[in-house]
Amino acid sequence: MSLALRAARPEDAALILTLIRELAAFEKLLHEVDASEADLQRDLFGAAPRVFADIAEWQGEPVGFSLWFYTYSTFQGRHGIWLEDLYVRPEARGRGIGKAMIEALCQRAVSERLGRVEWWVLDWNTSAIGFYTALGGEMMEDWTKVRLSGPGLKRLGEGA
Repeated sequence: MSLALRAARPEDAALILTLIRELAAFEKLLHEVDASEADLQRDLFGAAPRVFADIAEWQGEPVGFSLWFYTYSTFQGRHGIWLEDLYVRPEARGRGIGKAMIEALCQRAVSERLGRVEWWVLDWNTSAIGFYTALGGEMMEDWTKVRLSGPGLKRLGEGA
């Protein structure tokens, strides 16, 4: 086994965007990707980044990424980690890469005394649900995701 996990570097912005697009295509959401390489450069590698990424390499070749940021739980009184994206290229799956990336985030959470690591999974992605459940992940079926974007966000954000 030749797996290496590392923090993303500025020169990885194009790679990360490619992996984001691959993930979006798998999720049938490619039409929703508006992110650009410049966006990733700014947000991941700017003066005060608030989002972070890790790259998984198998035998020296990039095969996946995780993109995450810190959250805060008022109930726990602790920060946590929100895993926005986790993706392993299909040809590299089944080698423990996804598990290793989640373990790395959990190790960070434990070492920084954070309260939890959370993420979403699409309800039709039964293989991912099975994988996450096998790791000990709990499906939070009593919560509903809420989003304001597009016209609704604009209307409220502009005070109209």
